[in-house]
Order: sequence, then structure tokens, then C-alpha cells
Amino acid sequence: MTSKAARRLRVSLGLAAAMLLPSAGQGESPAAGPETDKPVMVFAAASLRTAVDAVAAAWKTDTGKTASIAYASSGSLAKHIEQGAPADIFLSADLTWMDRLEKAKLIRSGTRRKLLGNKLVLIAASDTDAKLEIAKGFDLAGATGDGKIAVCALDLGTGGIYAKEALDALGVFASVEAKLAQADTTRNALSLVSRGEAKFGIVFATDAKADPKVKVVGTFPASSHSPIVYPVALVEASANPDAPFFLAYLTSQAATKIFTGQGFEMLPR
Repeated sequence: MTSKAARRLRVSLGLAAAMLLPSAGQGESPAAGPETDKPVMVFAAASLRTAVDAVAAAWKTDTGKTASIAYASSGSLAKHIEQGAPADIFLSADLTWMDRLEKAKLIRSGTRRKLLGNKLVLIAASDTDAKLEIAKGFDLAGATGDGKIAVCALDLGTGGIYAKEALDALGVFASVEAKLAQADTTRNALSLVSRGEAKFGIVFATDAKADPKVKVVGTFPASSHSPIVYPVALVEASANPDAPFFLAYLTSQAATKIFTGQGFEMLPR
């Protein structure tokens, strides 16, 4: 990046970050960013691993700053924040857990926004010839036979919550419930299919792009589940002055290119 481009990036991020800061002291320059060696601690849904790792690398290249990312299910991360875990930014895979933290006043007022959208897909091993038309009453149980269907945990993982909604809406949950192999994240559900331990998996479309050993064999209708929205916000307890700047960077041109390249949809604020 040229020095002129770097200056433009700092100014752009500074203006965006300044809107997230409670106030700027006399003589402070949000455009230049604060001086600190402490990494920004980001709690992010596991389905974001590939994209957010790339965004963090780009952030370091562009600014010299670092971000440490903790990945898990959104529910698990939210519960850790409730228990006082030292997170600066929470990037959830659904609205429910962010709503819960906001209600408890654990995220900073005015910093929450909808960041990304995604799709829910059915996957199988890349060498399979399976293809299913996902519609009301489709025979997923029959296609699975004696095999398993890998999903994220239905009671905690957001990917599992979306999967159950879709299977219920399509009238097939009861027929496949005994065949479900529940993992703690959609990425681990993906791995079960990739390793041949499950015949099918229900994951996010962006998960499927991360592993060449699987392929999408069907996409669940958007009407069969709640909209898949990834909200992001600063954690109220965060004291890292770089955190608002990383939050602003998530909507930068560089980050947008990474997210859309991974199959996410950038959502309007």
C-alpha cells in the first residue's frame, strides 16, 4: 500500500471510529489512531473463521495493529461475555445472542450494526452424486439412509437453530431427528462431512466454500428460517482504544472484498 493510500485509509477509519467513541479529548487525533500494542480481542462466530482471519491479516498489513480472534458458537461466546470474558468486539451469527447482551447492557450503546448476511445449505462429500430439491416434505431421511446428518447444536449454536427452523418449516424434522449428529459449531459439522463421518450436513454457504472436500447439494429456501444476520458491536467493558478502529475496518473496502469473496452479503446499516 502506498503512503498516500495508507493515509487515506487512516483518515477513513478515523472518521468512522470517531463516531463510535464517546468523545475525543483535547488534542487527540482519531484519524491517526491511538498508540497501543494490545491486540483487539474479537469474539466471533466460528462460521466467520476464514473471513475474519483474512480481515485481521489485512488490518495488520494496513495499520500495523493486531487483532486476536476467539471462535466458538455465538451462544458460547455470549455466555463468556456475560461472565466477564475480556472481549472488545462481539461478532455474532444471529440476532438473538446480541439482543441478549444488549438487554443486559453488555454492549456499547450506538455501536451495534447488522454487518453480514448468509445462506443455509445442505452439503455432502464432493465426490457424491447426491442432489436434493429442498422443498416441503422432501425425503431427506430416505436419502440419508443409515447415515448421519451433521448439524450445529440445536439448543446453542445459531447454525443449529436455523437448521431446526428450516427442517420444522419443511415438515421433515421428526423424520430426521434421530439421524442428526450435533457438533458445537457449523465448522465442526462441516468437518464431519469432510471426514466421511456424516452423509449430509446443514451449514452456512460460506462454511461450504471453506472445504474442497464438500459440495453444496441444495439450498434451504430463505422463507424456511429466520433471516441469517451477523450483527457486530463493541463490548461495553472494552477499554482498548483500537477496538473502535477495528470495528470501523470491518466495513472498509478491504474487508468488504474479503467478506463478499467468501460468499457473505454486506448488509446496509
